[in-house]
Amino acid sequence: MSKDISLSKSQPKIDAGNENNKSLADSSSTSCDADVEDIELAPLTADKDDADSGGAADPHKDITMSEWISLHVKKNGTVLSACGSYSFCSVSMVLVNKSLASSYNNLIDGDLNILLVVFQAIVAVLAVEISHRLKWIDIPSFSLDIAKQWAPVNIFFCAMLFTGMASLQFNSVPIVTIFKNISNITTAIGDYYFFGNKPENLVIVAFGIMLSGAIAAAWNDISISFAGLMWMLLNCLSSSGYVLYMKHATEEVKLSKFGMVFYNNVLCVVFLLPVAFAMGQTRIFWDSKVLHTTDYAITNLFAGLVGFFLNFASLTCVAATGATTYVTIGSLNKIPVAFLGYWIFHSVINRQTWFFIAVSMCGGFLYSFAKLQSSASKRTTRTQ
Repeated sequence: MSKDISLSKSQPKIDAGNENNKSLADSSSTSCDADVEDIELAPLTADKDDADSGGAADPHKDITMSEWISLHVKKNGTVLSACGSYSFCSVSMVLVNKSLASSYNNLIDGDLNILLVVFQAIVAVLAVEISHRLKWIDIPSFSLDIAKQWAPVNIFFCAMLFTGMASLQFNSVPIVTIFKNISNITTAIGDYYFFGNKPENLVIVAFGIMLSGAIAAAWNDISISFAGLMWMLLNCLSSSGYVLYMKHATEEVKLSKFGMVFYNNVLCVVFLLPVAFAMGQTRIFWDSKVLHTTDYAITNLFAGLVGFFLNFASLTCVAATGATTYVTIGSLNKIPVAFLGYWIFHSVINRQTWFFIAVSMCGGFLYSFAKLQSSASKRTTRTQ
C-alpha cells in the first residue's frame, strides 16, 4: 500500500484511534473541518491545541532534582518514541512498496501490483482482528449494510493504493515523493468546486511552488516516462477523490478510525482479489517459483504491518506532541524518503532535477505552514 499517499492506510487503543482523548479520534476520523489536508496530515483536522511541549505546566513544584529529571526524561522519551515511530513507519512504507513494485519485476513476466495490494490488505485485516482480540483496540462487528454504504469510499481507497503501487513501479522514489504534493492541489480544487472552500492566498502560493518544482523536476528527469506520469496523475486524482468523498461519507456512516481501517481492507480484498484473478496476477505469482521465498514473504508481511502501524504511529505522534510538531515531521519525512530511495534503488538523477525536487519540497513546507496558520487562526476565532 502506498499513502505517501496514504494511503491506508491502525492505531492504539481508544475506540479505533491511537490518541489519548476521544475528541482527537473523532475529529481525525471525520476530516470534515472545512479545510482539506494532505492525506498524510489528515489527523491534524482534530481541534487540538498545539501543545508541542507535550502538556501543561509542570504541577510538581516541590519535587527533588532526581525526581524532576526522571519526570522529564520519561516525558521526553515518550515524545521521541512517538516521533521516531511515526517517521520510521512513514519512510518505511514508501521504500518497502517501491521494493515490491519494482525490484522483483525482473524476475517475472508482468507485474503483481493489484495482488500486492491484496496481500497487504489481508495482513492489515489480520492485524486489526488480532489487536481486537487482544483488547488493544475496539472495532465494530461486521455489518453488510455498513459495508454497502462504505463501498464507494473503498473504491477510491483501492484506486489510491493500486495507482500508488504502480507509480512506484515506473518512477523513482524522489519523483514520487514530490508528485505526492500535487494531490494537495487536486484536492483543494475539488474542495472548492464541491464544497465552496476557497484556499488561502499563502496556500495558493505554496501550490504554485510545488507545481512548478514538480513539473521542472519531471522535465529534467531522464528516467521519467509517459506511463510513470499517467500513474502519478491517477494516484493524485484517486487520493483526492478518497479525501473529498470521505467528507461526505463520514456524515452518513459513523465509523471510528480503526473501523475505517477494518472495512477499507476487508472490502479491498473483496474488490481486488477477483480483479487479480481476472488479470492473471494470481497465476503469475503461482507459476513464479522464484517469488516463493522467505525474503519475498517477509517483505510483503512487513509492508502490511507497516501500513497497519502507520495509522497507530501517526495518531500517537499527534497526541504526544501536538499538531505543529506532527506536521513538521510529516514534511521532513520526505527528505529521508527521497535520499534513501535514490541511494537504495540506484536512481539516476541529475543536479538540475535535485534542485527542482528541493524547490517542490519547499513548497510542501510552505503549504504545511499555511495550513497550520489557518488552523491556529480558526481556533482563535472560535475562542473569541
